Amino acid sequence: MNIRKSAEDYLEQILMIREQKGIVRSIDIAAGLGVTKPSVSVAMKRLRENGYINMDKDNLITLTESGESIARNIYDRHKTLTRCLLLVSVDEEHAREDACKMEHDISQVSYEALVKFLKDRGI
Repeated sequence: MNIRKSAEDYLEQILMIREQKGIVRSIDIAAGLGVTKPSVSVAMKRLRENGYINMDKDNLITLTESGESIARNIYDRHKTLTRCLLLVSVDEEHAREDACKMEHDISQVSYEALVKFLKDRGI
């Protein structure tokens, strides 16, 4: 399941918007990621061609099973890494920004160790 960081960011954003609003439109993705609508259109075309999303006749975006899996994985990493950074007194803004960078590059071994560390301490 190796895809590019930008694709992971788009899939994660789709998941977050869906959880917040119930529906996902390209304009919401553009606003959430701070990119242009044409950039979103290109990304959505690629994600659709690779089987990660579907778009209906109203251009509402949904995740496919594989897209949902990737998005959930990245979003879980983001939340866990943010929590870890907050625990060591990083301010919330920096914790969220840094977690977004780290979520793509941290190894599965290190990530699982952090999850276990938090779980063992009831955090």
